[in-house]
Amino acid sequence: QVQLVESGGGLVQAGGSLRLSCAASGQIFSRPFMGWFRQAPGKGREFVAAISSRGGSTSYADSVKGRFTISRDNAKNTVYLQMNSLKPEDTAVYYCAAGQIALSYDYWGQGTQVTVSS
Repeated sequence: QVQLVESGGGLVQAGGSLRLSCAASGQIFSRPFMGWFRQAPGKGREFVAAISSRGGSTSYADSVKGRFTISRDNAKNTVYLQMNSLKPEDTAVYYCAAGQIALSYDYWGQGTQVTVSS
């Protein structure tokens, strides 16, 4: 079992920044690949960013490329999502996910709300 707890969401004006954190616990060694997803009201869940087990490889959705940065601190069992130049269309619940192989996730956090005002 792996437990994921997100934090850092909130209300920010357009152009502002937020940093989300995802603290992992449990058998995290079994699920080393991590990612962030989001779900806006009335829409499906969409991929945002992913990071490999040691952080050497990252990938991003086109909509956030150049604005968001995913990183991890394995000593703290935490994954981060630094979000800059936020736009109203970034408003969503952001979820952290963990998986056994890259880009395939079977553990999810409860989500954290990000609201960007115009």
